[in-house]
Amino acid sequence: MADSRITHTSDSNFKADVLDSSIPVLVDFWAVWCGPCKAIAPHLEVLSGELGDRVKVVKLDVDSNPEVSARYGVRSIPTLLLFKGGEVIDKMVGNPGAKSKIEAFLTRHV
Repeated sequence: MADSRITHTSDSNFKADVLDSSIPVLVDFWAVWCGPCKAIAPHLEVLSGELGDRVKVVKLDVDSNPEVSARYGVRSIPTLLLFKGGEVIDKMVGNPGAKSKIEAFLTRHV
């Protein structure tokens, strides 16, 4: 199994963890109570190890961090936003099911 390189961020650390990153960043907007969020978590863990230094995977708990969630208009979870150069370049809302779909979403850009 691939090692997890997932970073947990917050409203206060979001700029440093995501916007200032020199590589693309996939942000998983999630919550502890969200079943679909729990379902994609293992896929993100594997992908974080497989993609290594090509992309950074970051999780943001929407209940504990409402400021960033509101700034990016996150209304449904899970929401995956892909940032590059501090800007959102792609978005995936909901559980796509297969790991391969998340991987295809990422590899279009990294």
